[in-house]
Amino acid sequence: MTSIHETSFVAPGAELDPDVVVGPFSYVGSRVRIASGTRLGPHVTIQGRTTIGKDNHFVGQCAIGGLPQDLKYAGEESALVIGDGNVVREFVTINIGTAAGSWVTSLGDRNLIMACAHVAHDCVIEDEIIIGNNVLLAGHVRIESGAIVSGGVAVNHFVTIGTMAMVGGTARVVQDTPPYMISEGAPARARGVNSIGLRRKEVSREAISELRDAFRRLIADEAPTLLAIQEMEAEKNLQPETKRLISFLRDMERGFQGRYRESLRRSSGDVRA
Repeated sequence: MTSIHETSFVAPGAELDPDVVVGPFSYVGSRVRIASGTRLGPHVTIQGRTTIGKDNHFVGQCAIGGLPQDLKYAGEESALVIGDGNVVREFVTINIGTAAGSWVTSLGDRNLIMACAHVAHDCVIEDEIIIGNNVLLAGHVRIESGAIVSGGVAVNHFVTIGTMAMVGGTARVVQDTPPYMISEGAPARARGVNSIGLRRKEVSREAISELRDAFRRLIADEAPTLLAIQEMEAEKNLQPETKRLISFLRDMERGFQGRYRESLRRSSGDVRA
């Protein structure tokens, strides 16, 4: 049976599967849907049009599904969708989407979001990502699967952090962060290949070696990036990871101030901040 602590309130209309646990002093709104195995610790607020999958753990004192901190938001029926197996630590805030974005903020599967992090409206967090303490994600940020964002990082709106990238602590991220790379600084820039992280993900030695060469040729060298991309694209039998890196860098080149997703927004005619 669903276990709801006597000090908590679940609004009429909320849908909770039979083995959901709601801890003390928590609130679940009327448009919330929570699947089996999910646990809410003490002082957790789940509100808005929020759908939560299986086996998630909201440790405590977090606010999920709150209204966007966006002056353009006009009360539209936007949403938050959370997948399975995520751990959301203390004082995390995750907001619903907006009509000016995708209408949906989404969190995939098996992610860890550490204490005091903020995930703003219309963000897309894919799978198996670690978001460190006090990380601030502005609206419309996308983090691809397997990335690690270290503590205290601030990410500009419409930035994409590539798959299996690692962003160093307290970095200021104002441009897209290439996949497979370690980026750090203020502003952040790629400093080398995330070799340890790639080995942990069982990426082949051949792919890691080729990525090191690609980093030297495409990112570290002083050669114009677009010319270097064209030269490397012409080579045959590149590893899939290298092809992904080249594609990502090409998108960055045609993006607005290094943010590809923001260029898509501007091409649609919506240039509001």
